[in-house]
Amino acid sequence: MSVGRGASAARIARVNGPVVEVADADVSMLELVEVGEARLPGEVIALHGDAATVQVYEYTGGLRPGEPVVASGAPLGAELGPGLLGGVFDGMLRRLDGAGDWIAHGERLETLPHGRRWEFAPAPVSGELSAGALLGTVRETEAIEHRVLVPPDAGGELEWLAPAGELTVEDTVARVGGRELRLAHRWPVRRPRPVAERLHLGAPLTTGQRVLDLFFPIALGSTAAVPGGFGTGKTVLLQQIAKHCDADVIVYVGCGERGNEMADVLEELPRLEDPRTGRPLMERTILLANTSNMPVLAREASIHTGVTVAEFFRDMGYRVVLIADSTSRWAEALREVASRTGQLPAEEGYPAGLASALAAFYERAGAVRTLGGAEASVTILGAVSPPGGDQTEPVSAHTRRFTRCTWSLDRELAYARHYPAVSWRDSSSRDADAVAGWHFLRRDAHWSERRGRALTLLAEADRLDSIAQLVGAASLPDAERLVLLAGRLLREGVLQQSALSANDAYCEPAKQSALLDLVLSVYDRCRALVEHGVSTAAIEEVDLTPVTRARDATAPGAVEEVAAVFDRIAPALGALE
Repeated sequence: MSVGRGASAARIARVNGPVVEVADADVSMLELVEVGEARLPGEVIALHGDAATVQVYEYTGGLRPGEPVVASGAPLGAELGPGLLGGVFDGMLRRLDGAGDWIAHGERLETLPHGRRWEFAPAPVSGELSAGALLGTVRETEAIEHRVLVPPDAGGELEWLAPAGELTVEDTVARVGGRELRLAHRWPVRRPRPVAERLHLGAPLTTGQRVLDLFFPIALGSTAAVPGGFGTGKTVLLQQIAKHCDADVIVYVGCGERGNEMADVLEELPRLEDPRTGRPLMERTILLANTSNMPVLAREASIHTGVTVAEFFRDMGYRVVLIADSTSRWAEALREVASRTGQLPAEEGYPAGLASALAAFYERAGAVRTLGGAEASVTILGAVSPPGGDQTEPVSAHTRRFTRCTWSLDRELAYARHYPAVSWRDSSSRDADAVAGWHFLRRDAHWSERRGRALTLLAEADRLDSIAQLVGAASLPDAERLVLLAGRLLREGVLQQSALSANDAYCEPAKQSALLDLVLSVYDRCRALVEHGVSTAAIEEVDLTPVTRARDATAPGAVEEVAAVFDRIAPALGALE
């Protein structure tokens, strides 16, 4: 970090936890500074004449008034280039893997492996190059090709391009418009990277989780909130999505979660095999670990850093999924900073700008046409951990305003061992119509009809279940008892999904539709029997367990085997006529 304006005069005036008051400071808002003799990284968050308030990203124990503060002349930025994939970083994108078991106070941790040499293959380009133009490629991992582009803030006449050969991230790869471009570049994490245009949402992100893909789908480039109380399975659900969704790159931000949960992620992901390549899943994954015992202000920065990394790979033309677990811990960091800087508190002590901060974060998602002309996307999934499961608290309420999908986790379902515990009563998807249109164009004209019928049956079954608990199911008419049966088959045969089963942890879209078709076909057959005078009690005597077991008894893509289940139980139903 270079010395900035008036760096020699700036001194610490007061230390208040992670917030430091600086006197005689000639700095700018959001400028990155180094605080004290230990040169701890910090960011200017308020200015008062020649005094500044700095939030420090490391433990401030040992700082004393009078120690120097050095300005960098630039905002908090991330170094972006080859070497990110498969890495584990903190909230400021400092590499943690390989740093050892103990990181010294104020230790400088690099982001990219500066000593590693990458095999660069130049692209056949010449003449005038605009921002986003392809300069060449680097094979970063077996799964992902790193595309070296003209940065968004550069462009002009190509004066020189490096020949094929080995380069480090510090080496010059091209000279464009009189500016030398390295293999890596820096970008301010709080500034969205520009795009050529935003595209309409349509193509779905396939998560492999039936309750999401069939009932509450999310489009590529959209946003989803995952609210749920403690123990409802948010982290497990998001990890399943990270493992099995059809995105090209996964950016997983562990923001303020318990250290043992992040340890499980760090231990499990390297052992997972990517079903598309047969290679380790980490080859297309980036982990940002900011657990609850790490500095609180690095947690606040981790969200911005993660979405900047996601936009970097989006600009290469990839479909990126950013998972933030959880945004509630991020909001708590905002609240702590606000309280220490004397901001007027709003709802439950959160700063008045909480809604704006959440909106600015989720607005960075989108399906776009990049500056280089490729179609790509950033999809953001944010977990929300409301205290006591109260989903009317500010973070949950504001997040629902700014996200297009809500996958609400239900405590009662979790306690009943129904996983994933996504509530079909409280969840929603504003992407459903766009996804239905996408399916219609791909000759699945009945996708929306099946979804609507199933949701209607589930809602009606919930209503009748509350009545049955009062008067008993046997006192209900046959048609209503049949709806209760259909609801049970949908819950056990379609909605439930075991993360521990090799067959059921991931479900291909074709098998998802086949399972839903199976349950609806059984319901239609049973309804026809009731209309011909067969009692529901007789139907309930038929063994329908093959329907509920089909999800786990067949392979992830076994469509024909699922369809054959109906043929096996049809004779037993036919014998009732």
